[in-house]
Amino acid sequence: MQRALLALAALVLLGLGAVPLAAGHFHLGVLVPVGLGLAGGYLAWRWWAVQAWCAAAPWRRACWRAAWLGLALWVVSVGWLWQRIAGLGQTPATTPPVAAIVVLGSGTQDGKPRPALAMRLDTAAQLAALQPQAVLAVTGGVDFGQDESEGAIMARYLAQTHGLDPAAMVVEARSTSTVLNLEWTGPLLQQRGVDLAQPIAIVSSDFHLWRALQIARSQGFGQPIGVAAPTPLLTRFNVWLREYFAVASSWALGEW
Repeated sequence: MQRALLALAALVLLGLGAVPLAAGHFHLGVLVPVGLGLAGGYLAWRWWAVQAWCAAAPWRRACWRAAWLGLALWVVSVGWLWQRIAGLGQTPATTPPVAAIVVLGSGTQDGKPRPALAMRLDTAAQLAALQPQAVLAVTGGVDFGQDESEGAIMARYLAQTHGLDPAAMVVEARSTSTVLNLEWTGPLLQQRGVDLAQPIAIVSSDFHLWRALQIARSQGFGQPIGVAAPTPLLTRFNVWLREYFAVASSWALGEW
């Protein structure tokens, strides 16, 4: 029974990693399930040999149990974070009045937003239509292998898809991380008369909002309000898993 369950779990993990990998997504949220799936498949295949190896010495049995305990604790920690980020954020319709709308970058390709970024921009456009008095800011530098900044591509997308005036937007076009997105957008908003102590909407993917709001507060945003954009179904599991490692890295680096 244990061997069969392990083999089934390995197949599920391989599928969760292989599908987005085939679509060109390459990050820890994809590589970890693939690695775990390969390891689980190998253990299922060599199950009886592994059991014999463990039975040969007490310390081997102890290592085997410790490895499973470590994996279980890691899964619990992932679940804890997912519980914190699940359901976080307002919709455009439920967002209270804000002085500005900041759309965080997510990735571009061939001069266009990737699906996750397009969803953030569509959500921001809905909010901008409901609150036209708010200053709209887009933020993001040049992605690897691209020639144009995320900020410029985002502004063009909002103009072409939603009819918004790019000249009225704040375009931050140098940043390469969430921390820099917010650090460098703040002064640009202040130049447009926005007080960072006022309520400001932070528009990002649902899984990213918890970390983004922590960073926004550390960057001087007094009342950041998270507005959640949906995550594409194809990559939902993987980006949520990637966010686990991003949160750990952000905390270790003291970003919030």
